[in-house]
Amino acid sequence: MASLSDMTTPKVPAADATLRLLTFLASRRSPVPAARIAEQLGLPRSRTYDLLATLVEHGYVMHLEPERLYGLGPAAQELSGAYLRQEPLARIGRRVIEAMVDEVGESGHLAVLHGRDVLYVIEERARNRPSLVTDVGVRISAHLTASGRAILAELPPAQLRALFGTREDFTARTAVPGPESPKGLRELLTRVRAEGVAQETGEVTEELASVAAVVHDHAGWPVAAVALTFEESRTSPAERDRCTAAVRVAAEEIARRLGGRRPENPATGR
Repeated sequence: MASLSDMTTPKVPAADATLRLLTFLASRRSPVPAARIAEQLGLPRSRTYDLLATLVEHGYVMHLEPERLYGLGPAAQELSGAYLRQEPLARIGRRVIEAMVDEVGESGHLAVLHGRDVLYVIEERARNRPSLVTDVGVRISAHLTASGRAILAELPPAQLRALFGTREDFTARTAVPGPESPKGLRELLTRVRAEGVAQETGEVTEELASVAAVVHDHAGWPVAAVALTFEESRTSPAERDRCTAAVRVAAEEIARRLGGRRPENPATGR
């Protein structure tokens, strides 16, 4: 990455340095130390710390104090989610979700991570299927949903800890328990990575189950998830397998249209 001395002097140096710092953090799969940021951007360390402190105060950067690392914060995710909701992801994903629902005959949706929640940006209701709570704009805790689990399984460990680091971060919606601790969530996500899809049964709505697959963007980041929801008691193992195959295909197609790629090691970084 070029240093400031390699570039034309910007008209607003502070804004230029701030944007380059955020861009650098966005390109990393894991939080990084301040010294590396300063080195990569060609900035004095004192100035780097000042910029980081301001960005942490406004929520655009997250400081992981025990590890002395910095990564993107919730406010930066808000901007990313807004961009994706407004244009490419919803526009590109809608036809893919519609085709998947028409083929399988179960209700489908597309969701993005929004802090500790998933935010539903597309919902396509299948004919003669029950109403769902996953309407467009609805937010549900990510650890309970198949969509959320598909995305969380591919986050760097430090970011996962920042989101779900204590028992107080876990909630429940129904009598069916989901993961209730960081350890329980890590064990569940290990299975998700091994299987390549995420599932939930009755943890969002009793008697309904979902299966989801992650969508990667051009940097290999888990930018969204595709899911199908169905009535557990009326769905045979063969039909469930068909749903699993369908979300895989749909997620891969959306990723292809986004120019996405699968990272080499999603659990640990680049």
